[in-house]
Amino acid sequence: MDLNDISGQIVDAAMKVHSALGPGLLESTYQTCLLFELHRRGLRAEREVELPVVYDGVRIDCGYRVDLLVEDVVIVETKSVNSLAPLHQAQLLAY
Repeated sequence: MDLNDISGQIVDAAMKVHSALGPGLLESTYQTCLLFELHRRGLRAEREVELPVVYDGVRIDCGYRVDLLVEDVVIVETKSVNSLAPLHQAQLLAY
């Protein structure tokens, strides 16, 4: 499965979860249901994956966690907000 197929499955699964649950729930609820849906589709996905910072050539655990890592190539950051803020975009770029 190539990157476009994986990302297409993720978007489709996210839309299915959101359509079924509607707005206003906790981020962790959407995250858990999305993980379930991705597994149901046969995708390898992990939740709360540690993301170290590389500083001066050394990997340092600073407590960063990726919401979902799918097939070891796609990072999914779940948000339950009315609109995305510049801070959310900066967070994704940092990952």
